[in-house]
Amino acid sequence: MTATGASNDTNVAVVARRSVGVLSASQVLSGMAIAGTVPAGALLADSIAGSDAAAGLAQTAAVTGAALWALPLARSALSRGRRTSLVAGFGVGALGALVVAGGAVSEALWMVLVGSLLLGGAQAAGYQARYAATDLASEQHRARSLSWVIWAATIGAVLGPNLLDPSGNLAEQWGLPRLAGPYVLALVTLAAAGIVLFALLRPDPYLLAVANRQRHSAPDADTSRPRLAEGIKHLRAEPLAVTGMAAIAIGHVVMVMIMVMTPVHMAHVDVTVSLIGLVISVHILGMYAFSPVVGWFVDRHGCFRVIFAGVAILIAACLVSGLTHGGNVPVLGLGLFLLGLGWSCTLIAGSTLIVDAVAARERPAVQGLSDLTMNVAGALGGVVAGLVVTFGSYTLLCLIALVPVGGLAWWTRRSAPPVAV
Repeated sequence: MTATGASNDTNVAVVARRSVGVLSASQVLSGMAIAGTVPAGALLADSIAGSDAAAGLAQTAAVTGAALWALPLARSALSRGRRTSLVAGFGVGALGALVVAGGAVSEALWMVLVGSLLLGGAQAAGYQARYAATDLASEQHRARSLSWVIWAATIGAVLGPNLLDPSGNLAEQWGLPRLAGPYVLALVTLAAAGIVLFALLRPDPYLLAVANRQRHSAPDADTSRPRLAEGIKHLRAEPLAVTGMAAIAIGHVVMVMIMVMTPVHMAHVDVTVSLIGLVISVHILGMYAFSPVVGWFVDRHGCFRVIFAGVAILIAACLVSGLTHGGNVPVLGLGLFLLGLGWSCTLIAGSTLIVDAVAARERPAVQGLSDLTMNVAGALGGVVAGLVVTFGSYTLLCLIALVPVGGLAWWTRRSAPPVAV
């Protein structure tokens, strides 16, 4: 390697480390916003409409919004880089938080749902941030780079639900409805996340990765303007990437189905908002806190083994949660913790499988399609969850959630190379 080549590699390594740090800081802020609005949205929609089915609509709208924003943000990343894409997503989310707060004031369910749809832009940006961490990562450390950005959301995500009471108290002091408080907090933290990215994510990791590929590619190689249609075409030829997408989508739909109705399940037996927030915090701890460990296992033992581990953990989560009374906070907290940990395994392993299977120039396009699939599945899961609990029970919901988990086990077993199982 020439001196210039060695210098370039060193600079890329420095930028990669700094990018992971900046992305992690933005995840702390956005995690606080998104996690705090999950229980608040369910309770707000329920209080306005007076219906368990409506309680799932706010989260369903947010997940739908994340699906709708996934492809536009991916296209923005392809043409303008990660920084512009992520800042736009968090900006849209901040606007959504403002609209929901207005809906809480006017008791307008349609405003809550429209605002939640816009809040999905922040969720889509948060999911894209994990892939941004892999743009400059070495092949041996992709899962760990991705997992550190996911882990960073732990701080904000655990704080968010536990700020329901303080933010509610502040909202009441300002003459606002109590459940508007978490959305005022989300407005501030999402705006701050956008400012951090705009100011500090320089140079842009994706654009730098593209420049490096162009420098080492043949003169006729077209790496400057990859398109989403090319990503779809490439995905059809990569069954391993499809398996990664399935792991992400199924893990996500199971997580959304159970998580979104747990606050309502607990509220039915008069569990306090503080304890509901504590259970959601424990759930989010499971989602994010052990991400670096999961990433290390993926890099060391392979994606398929971690997906199988995630399947086993999700099965345990469904059984523990479904068989627990809404007032049994410790055991329900354990079930929700396992739900988060199983989601973490399927998300990190599935995401890494996509990065490994797809050519570098196609990744943002395929990643956008994966996030679209994941969030559409989550949105459908939220709708199904509300209907099942309305006409059945929370226990029945958890048992139904076992069906897609079993499907993922079969699919992964069928797709995995012999050495992976």
